[in-house]
Amino acid sequence: MPPDSQPLRAPARRTVPVPAPRDPARAWALRELRAGLTGRPRSLPSKYFYDAAGSALFERITALPEYYLTRAEDGLLRGRAPEIAALTRAEELVELGAGAATKTRRLLDALRAEGTLVRYVPVDVDASMIARVGEDLSARYAGLSVEGVVADFTAGPLRVPSHGTRLLALLGSTLGNFAGREAVALLASLRPLLAAGDALLLGVDLVKDEATLHAAYNDAAGVTAAFNKNLLRVVNRRFGADFDPEAFGHLAFWNRRARRMEMHLVASTAQTVQVRSLGLTLGFRKGERLRTEVSCKYTRRSLARLLGRAGLAVQRWMPAADGSFALALVSRA
Repeated sequence: MPPDSQPLRAPARRTVPVPAPRDPARAWALRELRAGLTGRPRSLPSKYFYDAAGSALFERITALPEYYLTRAEDGLLRGRAPEIAALTRAEELVELGAGAATKTRRLLDALRAEGTLVRYVPVDVDASMIARVGEDLSARYAGLSVEGVVADFTAGPLRVPSHGTRLLALLGSTLGNFAGREAVALLASLRPLLAAGDALLLGVDLVKDEATLHAAYNDAAGVTAAFNKNLLRVVNRRFGADFDPEAFGHLAFWNRRARRMEMHLVASTAQTVQVRSLGLTLGFRKGERLRTEVSCKYTRRSLARLLGRAGLAVQRWMPAADGSFALALVSRA
C-alpha cells in the first residue's frame, strides 16, 4: 500500500426510521381532543358517549318518562314517513350516525312501500354496529342493498357515491350538538352529498319551557348522570387518560341566551389528570367544569337562518302537535 494512502473505510451505517402509517382519523381525533381540553371552557367531544356501555345507558334514557325527545321523533316518523317517501321517492337512504338504525325502519318501510328504495347506507364510526345492522336489515328487507360506511361524518367531507335519488338523514337532534359556526360547517359539508332532487331529513328539538328541558337532562333515576360520567371512561380507554369518573359530578342546565341545554362534569375536588396520547397534564380546581355536550334548540325561523348560511333551505316543515320536536325536509337552496 503506498505510504500516503489511507485505508478504505466502509461508510457509516445510518438507521433511517420508517414512519408509522398515517391514520387521518386518529390524527383528527387527537387534534380535536387537544383543542377541547386546552380551550376555555374545557370540553370533551360528545361523540365519545357511545361505547357499548354508553349506548346501553342511552337506550335506558330514551325510555325514561322525563325524556320526551325520542318518543316525539318516533311519533313524527311513524306519522310522516309515507309523506316523506312520496315527496322524495328516494332510491337510496343514507343515514349519518346510524347506530342500531331503530328509528330508520319507519323510513325504510315507507320507501319500500313507495316502491323506490334499493339501497341503504348506514354511516357510523362503529364497524361492528354497521355489520350487525347490515345482517339484520338484509334479512328483513329482501333485495335491499345495505352498504355501510365506517366514518366520522363530523371529521370532514364525506364521500358516498350516489346510486340514484338520495334521502340523507340526520336524526335524533344530532344537529343540536353543534353550535354556531360548527353547525354551519357541518351542514355545508353535507351539501355536496345532495344533488338536484335529493333531500336531507333533519330531526330538530324545539325551544320549549325550561322545566321540561331540565327534567329531560336531570332524570330522577340518575341515568343521565351515569351516561355523562361514562364519557370519561371512554376517553381513558381510547386516549390513555386517567380521569376518575367518581371525582366529577353531573351538571345540566338551560343556557337561555344561547338557547341550548348544556351538560358538564364538575370536579368535586382539586385533581391532576394525565392524557398520555397527548402528553398533557391537566390540573382541575375544585368546582371547575368540563363541558361534555351542548344541545341547541330551534324555532323554524332560527333553523332556516342556520341552513341558509350553509346554502340549504327548508322545503317541508313537520312539527309535532305539542311543539316539542320537528322534522325538516331540506334541499340545496
